[in-house]
This record gives sequence, C-alpha cells and structure tokens, in this order.
Amino acid sequence: MNQPTNQKTNGGALATLVLVFFFWGFLAASNGIFIPFCKSHFGLNQLQSQLIDSSFYGAYFIGSLVLYLASTRIGYDILNKIGYKKGIIYGLLISIIGACCMIPAVQSGQYALILGAFFIIALGFSLQQTAANPFAIALGSPATGAHRLSLAGGVNSLGTTIGPIIVTLVIFGTVAATDEQKANASLGSINTLYIILAAVFLLVTGIFAIAKMPRVNSDEPFETTSKATRAMLGITGVVAAAIVVGYFLPDESASANAKLYKFILLLAIVIGVIGILVSANKSAERNHDGWGAMKYPQLVLGMIGIFMYVGVEVTIQSNLGALLKLDSFGGYDESKISHFVSLYWGSLMIGRWTSAITVFNFKPGVKKIMTVVVPFVAFGVVLLVNHISGNNVSDLYMYAICVAVLIVANFIAEEKPAKLLLVLGVLGVIAMLVGLSFTGRVGLYAFLSGGLVCSIMWPSIFALAVTGLGKYTSQGSAFLIMMILGGAIIPPLQGSLADMLDIHTSYIVPVFCFAYMIFFAWKVSQILKKQGIDINNISSEGGH
Repeated sequence: MNQPTNQKTNGGALATLVLVFFFWGFLAASNGIFIPFCKSHFGLNQLQSQLIDSSFYGAYFIGSLVLYLASTRIGYDILNKIGYKKGIIYGLLISIIGACCMIPAVQSGQYALILGAFFIIALGFSLQQTAANPFAIALGSPATGAHRLSLAGGVNSLGTTIGPIIVTLVIFGTVAATDEQKANASLGSINTLYIILAAVFLLVTGIFAIAKMPRVNSDEPFETTSKATRAMLGITGVVAAAIVVGYFLPDESASANAKLYKFILLLAIVIGVIGILVSANKSAERNHDGWGAMKYPQLVLGMIGIFMYVGVEVTIQSNLGALLKLDSFGGYDESKISHFVSLYWGSLMIGRWTSAITVFNFKPGVKKIMTVVVPFVAFGVVLLVNHISGNNVSDLYMYAICVAVLIVANFIAEEKPAKLLLVLGVLGVIAMLVGLSFTGRVGLYAFLSGGLVCSIMWPSIFALAVTGLGKYTSQGSAFLIMMILGGAIIPPLQGSLADMLDIHTSYIVPVFCFAYMIFFAWKVSQILKKQGIDINNISSEGGH
C-alpha cells in the first residue's frame, strides 16, 4: 500500500467503515428469519426456500468474478484505480438499488423477483467487502491492521446477533408473536424493513461521501492469469446450473424421483466445483504459466475450504427454522425462533471476541484469564440483547456448557491455525453427530454449537491458504473471497435432502463440511512443511 507505514489510525474513518461491517452481519443473519417466513407465505418446499441464500451468496461470487474479469480485460485492477473509498460507496449505492427493488418485488408477490432483489443487495455487499477488508488495514499502521479487522469482525458479529430479533420485530410486530399476529403478518411488513434499510444505506453512503478518508492504492502490478480465468468461468457455469436446477425446473413435490433427481444434480454441482479446482491445480503443477496464485496447492485447497466453511455456516442456520418446527425440537413457528437464530449468530460473536484477544499484547497470565472470561461476557451480551427484546432466555442458559468446550479447544490449539482448524473440525463433526443422534435441547444445542465451531475457522483457513504465495497473495485473497459461493450451494443441497428424507436427517450435510476441515488442516500442514514454512508461526488474526 502506498500509505505511510507508521501512521495513526484514522478513528473517524474506521468508525464509519465499521458500520458497513455491521450491516453485512445484520442482513445476512436475518435470512434465518426471512427464509421460514417466505416458505410459509409462498408455500415453498425446503429447497426453494434456500434459494434466498443462493441469490444472496451467489451474488458475492458473481460480483467478485465480474470485477476480476473486467480488470483482466482492461489490464489493470479497477478497484485499485478508483480507490477503496469509492468502491465502498458504489457498493452501497448498488445495495440501495436492491433494497428499493425489494419493494415492487414484494408488491408483485413473485418469489423470483424477491430473489432478484436479494441478488442486487448482495452484489453491492460483494463490492463493499472486496474494498473494506484491505481498507480497514490501510486506515493506520500495518502493524495494527489485525486489531482493526478484529474490531470490525466483532461489530459484524454484533449485527448478526441483533439482526434476527429486529427483523422478527418488524415482520411480526413483536419478538414473541402470537398466532394471531403471525397470521396478520404480511409482505407489507417486508416493505417497511427494506425502506428502513435503504434509508440507512443512503445515510451511510452520505457519511462516506463527506468523510475525510485517505486515498489508498496498491503498488502491486496487475497480472493476467488466462488459465485461472477459464477455471473460474467453469465454476460460473456450475452456478448457472444451480439456478436452473433449484428454481426453474418444475416442482414435482409429490414425486420421490423428482426429489432424488434434484438432490443428485445439486450434489453434482458441489462435486463439479471441487473437481474444477482440483483439476486446475493438477494442471498448474505440470505447467505454472497462466495460473497465477492457483498454482499453489495450499490456495486451491483453501478455496475449497472457504467454500465448505461458508456453506456450513449458512446452512446450519438457514435450515434451523424448519428443524424447530418439528415437535421433537419444540414445535416452534417462525415468529418464535429469533432467540435461537440470534444465539447461533451470537455464537460466532463469542468465538470472534475470544480470537481477538490474541492480537493484544497481554501478559501470558492475563491472556489466559481473558480467554476464559471474554467468551462468557460475549455469551452474556447475547442473553442480554434477547432479554431486552422480550425473549425468554431461560432455555438458553445450558448453552454455557458449549461455550466452555470452545474455551478448552482454544487452549488445546495454542493459537496455531492448523491445530486450531483441526480441533474445530473434529468438534464440528462430533457436534453434528450428536445433533443427529438426539432431539430436544441436547440435539438443538449441538446444532447451534456449530456457530461456535465456525466462528474462528475463516482466519485459520485464510491464513493457511495464502501462506507462501508471495506476490500472488492479493490475487489469492480475491479467489478465496469468490468462494463465499459455498453459501449459495450448500444450503439448497441440504434443503433438497430435507425434501427427499426429512429436515433432521439432512444435517448430515454439515458433517461432511466439517470433515473436510480436518482433511484440509492435515494436508495443508504437510504441503507447507514441504515448502519449508513453519506452520507454527503463521498468524490467524482477524475474521470474516
């Protein structure tokens, strides 16, 4: 970056930037309430309801890919040319357009148009995220960049905790809606929500426009990678297939064969994405020319890791509403699940606040104490937010046991990314198997604890994937962000399995996602050791 290496943090600019992180979390977590509401209102099956995630997270991939392809076409990095500040402003404007499009889409009563509005909103988020992460680092000394990312990540998690509660309040009029209030809820309440969001996005855009922020650019030369481009276009074809399979094929809900057919096609899509990436790396091993960052096996395996991670993080909560409708899991309707959805996303906040401790220079004894205290403080914040909102939190107290398990895992991992990812992967598999084996509170807490497991996977995967890339680090980071695509594909896959079998059994899908994390942690450790890299000295600060 062409800014001073020893500068004070621009506090005002950082405070404004943090607002953007908050709204990413607020809106993404709110899908957990919006999905079951749309399922009931439009009479959708579980697969169709998950297309909200497909539209939302698919836009991240498409947006990043379009930016990459356009930059490749003209021969320079567009975002670097216009600057990170303008990139965020343009992204906010796109999200405003999407929020405004939601209003006529709601009035039309057409689910496809609602999905389109979600896509446009997330398209803006894609540009915002691509610009905001490096911008946060650039708003002060690089030495304290991890602190700013951790702060932004913590605020993002606060948004994920509050979002489900506020959305429930707007849609149903209260966080503890009665059956009568639920029945009277209409798509008109969605209009109110998105009018508010559009207004807030517009306000933040205005603040960004008038705020004095440093002009930040990268001096790194832009390098075209024709073969890597073809690989990403191949994955784009898979995304297009997912849209066709998930929505435009006739819905023959009474046909077991139709359900099986959709599941097989969606599974083929996941295998296709992984196959393209593995094949690309094998080709790059034979001839590095034209592959850029994708010639490094740790990056390709990391791209699959991010794909699986975002997929499992999203799918656990997106299918939660349908799970909680089961009598064996409480028989809740969508108007009464906000505190569980909030706890799931709050679990990510608990883990990220705990992870943020490592970037501060506490004495060893103080750090150990903070590692125990901070998670429970964050858990207390989750309970407090829900209590203030009028939710009954007494059925959440026992979740403290899951928080204690995360604390033990942190001590075992010793702040080493590969070891931490391995431990978390094992815990994730165990938690999902427990959830599959039990119902009631035990099963529910097991599934919710997936949020604790996911909370600090992103920085571990990211750090391991970009280690050793040298001049290709920036390009590798862009490819990793494209793999947020997993959030668009894994939830519909689980939804199709739920339609074919049942929602409880469908949680076998997260088991395989967490199992890949175990494999990745083991395999990438071997790869980096062969490259002469000490994996015990890799930093995993920050978060998604």
